[in-house]
Amino acid sequence: MKITKMQGLGNDYLYFHEEVPADVSDLSILLSDRHYGVGSDGLIYITESQTADFGMRIFNADGSEALMCGNGIRCVGKYIYEKGLSDKTDLLIETRSGIRRLRLDVHEGKVTSVSVNMGTVTVSPAVTVEAGEQTYTLYPVSTGNPHAVIFTDEKGLSLPEKIGSLIEHHPLFPGGVNCEFVNVRNNGTLRMRVWERGSGVTMACGTGAAASAAAAIFTGAVNEKGTVIVELDGGILEFTKAENGEFWMKGPAEFVFEAEMEEVRKK
Repeated sequence: MKITKMQGLGNDYLYFHEEVPADVSDLSILLSDRHYGVGSDGLIYITESQTADFGMRIFNADGSEALMCGNGIRCVGKYIYEKGLSDKTDLLIETRSGIRRLRLDVHEGKVTSVSVNMGTVTVSPAVTVEAGEQTYTLYPVSTGNPHAVIFTDEKGLSLPEKIGSLIEHHPLFPGGVNCEFVNVRNNGTLRMRVWERGSGVTMACGTGAAASAAAAIFTGAVNEKGTVIVELDGGILEFTKAENGEFWMKGPAEFVFEAEMEEVRKK
């Protein structure tokens, strides 16, 4: 088994250019384990597509399948270009939440950053929920993936570890939800931490950052005409809202290592 590990702002996945195997759920659980496996937030398969240049399927560390991953898809673009699968710098990728367009910034044969069309982001009016014997106001947001954005002060950025799982499994979200905790800084930037559905606290979440930027625009916390800067544990993402309402995300993507495994053993 040939493995390529990549990361976007610390959101790390194991990448495979092949069709998805039948035992992918068990495989994702085994390989993602950071003590008994390789260690990752999940697996991403780059596949053939009938409607786009390539397809992309994402499996979380708990074996469940995700619809889209903003950090993961940037790495897909870098993988495709630098592995010689395509020489295009404008790519269409089929995901379970629709086709996404990538624009690759290339310098001397290397992809230095990737911009992703995240499509339209739908923000719903605020609702209140109870978690950990406290009441929180959150904004349900759809980026293709379901999100719940909670605006908080600086101290509230420690909440993912405390109530992230409670929000993920709240009855309001029967299929589970990703939860973002966002502090709006005085300079207009957003500081965000995330609890990802199926993976827990991660260094970054591209769709979660998009949800946070959209919710901040929805509430008037930031100006929709400018660039929205979102600072995550793993680094910074930039968002712009186009005139047609679609969001574009720009950020880095990096190779971590490549390896070959002869056997995958159950713990």
